[in-house]
Amino acid sequence: MSETEITAAAQADSDSAEPVSAEFESIEPLPIVTYPDSFLRTKTKPVGAIDDDVHEMVERMIATMVGANGIGLAATQVGWDARVCIVSDNGQPEDCIVLINPEVEDVWGSEAMEEGCLSFPGIQAVITRAQGVRLKFTGLDGERYTLEDDDLLGRCCLHEIDHLNGVTFLSKMTPADKLANRSKLKRLEERARAETA
Repeated sequence: MSETEITAAAQADSDSAEPVSAEFESIEPLPIVTYPDSFLRTKTKPVGAIDDDVHEMVERMIATMVGANGIGLAATQVGWDARVCIVSDNGQPEDCIVLINPEVEDVWGSEAMEEGCLSFPGIQAVITRAQGVRLKFTGLDGERYTLEDDDLLGRCCLHEIDHLNGVTFLSKMTPADKLANRSKLKRLEERARAETA
């Protein structure tokens, strides 16, 4: 299959970057899996056929992400064992890019920046990641694409691909940030215990 280059400036020119239908607002969102749920540590399985079920889940993931004011969402965050994530540099549904079976080819630089995560509500931490990334992925149309970015979109890709590998930003926090967020993490743990009691 042919490969197409996608840069942050050219996202809107790609059909793969705009999978959302006009009836977006009527799509039912999915519940978000939150810490300390062990499913967040799942290393996801690659997607085979991109069928109607995959398309439906992707649309619901986008509805979920946008409804939660996020800029990225991985399949594990909605309880789906599939190597799929959604990324955007502004959180608008028309700018979402669907990454199916993404593979990081190269990273460069290093940058520390504050991040949040929909699976860790109310928690922010300064996370050091590569400044830029080049990756390959399959779009909803079944074609292979290359995405390269050294700004917010690239960071978002790395955060969500971590999720697909069963890695959360908690494991990348500095000891100081873990300490600063200890009470919030404890509240999430207590809430999870209460919900399962």
